[in-house]
Amino acid sequence: MRLTRRRWLAAGALFAVLALGSFALAQAIRYSHEPTKITVEAAPIAAFDPRDESKIRFGQLEFRGGLVLTSKYPAFGGISALYMESDGAHFLSLTDNGSWLRGRITYNNGRPTGIADAEMAPILGPDGKPLAVRHWFDTESLAESADGMFYVGIERVEKIVRFDYRRYGLLARGEPIAVPDDFKTFKFNKSLECLTVPPKGAPLAGALIAVTERSLDAAGNHRSYVLDGKRVERFAVKRSDEFDVSDCAFLPPANILLLERRYSPLRGVAIRIRKLGLADIKDGALIDGPELFFADLGYQIDNMEGLGVHKNAQGETILTLVSDDNFSAIQRNLLLQFALVGE
Repeated sequence: MRLTRRRWLAAGALFAVLALGSFALAQAIRYSHEPTKITVEAAPIAAFDPRDESKIRFGQLEFRGGLVLTSKYPAFGGISALYMESDGAHFLSLTDNGSWLRGRITYNNGRPTGIADAEMAPILGPDGKPLAVRHWFDTESLAESADGMFYVGIERVEKIVRFDYRRYGLLARGEPIAVPDDFKTFKFNKSLECLTVPPKGAPLAGALIAVTERSLDAAGNHRSYVLDGKRVERFAVKRSDEFDVSDCAFLPPANILLLERRYSPLRGVAIRIRKLGLADIKDGALIDGPELFFADLGYQIDNMEGLGVHKNAQGETILTLVSDDNFSAIQRNLLLQFALVGE
């Protein structure tokens, strides 16, 4: 698709911000120092395709609405993962600087209209101190297990930390879990972007599944893991078209949705969602799946890093996507919602 000059300039600027992200993080880590109620302003996104406001179908998704989120609270931004509660309103997310963000999405006739009851807090380590203090701040992925434990993947230090969030809320302390030694060989800042735990009744129920962003095997595919107590299985997810993994979520009854993004000076910025079958995951396997959705900068996207799934009152499967603005003035914190209609 042809991009306008403004879109190309935006793509180039976004690519530069992402390339310098490590430097920016080193200069100033903006995280919440204590649990704080905050105000989040939300401007509506009327159409996902600004060139045709009547269009709502995009691949196998139907656009239900979106918001541009802003806040005067300094730690707000950098949203890097999302977990949606079953009511489709309450959510838990985290920022890549080591903060929790939770709140409630408000709706009008099924369209998101705002964020209420928003709170931020530092993500705490086993000693009760913020993870950011020990430089475990690149928190990128989030998943809940059937027993109510939440798992957070941390890039750069290549750790997965478990929280008893249902019991202690934002004051929960994280305990690192055992991970394979080969986690130490992941590509710097290109690793633990996807965590999910299939629920009871699904293939691989209760196991923690991790897919790396761009830590690739010898064949150029995403190194991936099944972690189930002392059992470790290694598999790979097919990488194609220069896309990197940015999040994932369980899709009932037996699939994973994989959110991916691409940043290329020549090809611009794009995102897509693929569907992977859990039954295909076996030790040593290479798995792939169909593309459900694709969008580039001609649409209302940014650095999309979080994906949550829930069922609404009508029984529809709703996908919620959020973006990481990298605390940059040229990027946005977006919340987008789609219904999965094309299966």
